[in-house]
Amino acid sequence: MPSRLPPDPAELVAELRVWAAELGFQQLGIADTGLRTDAAHLERWLAEGMHGEMDYMARNTGMRAHPERLVEGTLRVISVRMDYGEADPDKGWATLHDGQRAYVARYALGRDYHKLIRNRLQKLATRLSERIGPFGYRAFTDSAPVLERALARNGGLGWIGKHTCLINRHAGSWFFLGELFTDLPLPTDTETGAHCGTCTRCIEVCPTQAIIAPYRVDARRCISYLTIELRGAIPEELRAPMGNRIFGCDDCQLICPWNKFAQRHDEPDFRARNDLDHATLAELFAWEEDEFLRRTEGSAIRRTGHIGWLRNIAVALGNAPTTPEVLAALQSRESHPSELVREHVAWALARHSVE
Repeated sequence: MPSRLPPDPAELVAELRVWAAELGFQQLGIADTGLRTDAAHLERWLAEGMHGEMDYMARNTGMRAHPERLVEGTLRVISVRMDYGEADPDKGWATLHDGQRAYVARYALGRDYHKLIRNRLQKLATRLSERIGPFGYRAFTDSAPVLERALARNGGLGWIGKHTCLINRHAGSWFFLGELFTDLPLPTDTETGAHCGTCTRCIEVCPTQAIIAPYRVDARRCISYLTIELRGAIPEELRAPMGNRIFGCDDCQLICPWNKFAQRHDEPDFRARNDLDHATLAELFAWEEDEFLRRTEGSAIRRTGHIGWLRNIAVALGNAPTTPEVLAALQSRESHPSELVREHVAWALARHSVE
């Protein structure tokens, strides 16, 4: 049996929005569990192999399509939005245009968002249980087979853009999402509708042409996939287009008109650490594994591992201007124990015509 609601559910939802704001969320929306169209889109994407080596995407597709299978008894999904980053896209472009500096996706500059958002979702659930008594729920933050953008869209938090990111007309796309699956029959919110119009800037700007059509991303070409998910060698034809992007990519968001004037919330935990918004490639390439692990503690960057970190930076150094610092950095890793690192260093040195 689902949990019971107080006499005025709309009043409870209003309270939920207030509590969410107090916890640092910028928006809260509620949706039912219907995802038929999105599930069909996912199935086609998987059938075409566009998920690459992300085998986890092909597992538990039934749970992705049916939230009530993931958490039995789920009737509603409460989605929350938490903004991150600075409201200045010019700083991102400046880093991308400076070939000696490293570009790290804005979401990964600070603390890993997973624990932070999940902890705050738990506090939201605790507050709700204090108000109405025990109820069934489970919190997620990109941590289970959940079609979070589709659920957030259905809950009125925005629309899915042609680059497949969720866009909010007041916050752009620079935000994280989290969910509470619940057995409460709460009133649902209304979708906002799509507002990309005829704009195709995100498709045109993609360095590796990973957005092969509106709303279709071939992950195998996406720099975020190449620098984070892929464990082996980066395809040679995609290395030069990667430029100085060493962890993730933001070009499709930086170019989006909806981000240009967005006023984003400054969450202290998401501020840049380790000077990552200014560091040079050579400086980061010098990190040995113990330093890498120390500096990336509590960071999303830890996911790529030290070998992946060196692989990515080697490619970026191959794309950097030829300077004594760049050459010295590459030559310092020519005999690295990892064959993967050595192969990418050799490619980079060849780009500088150094045998």
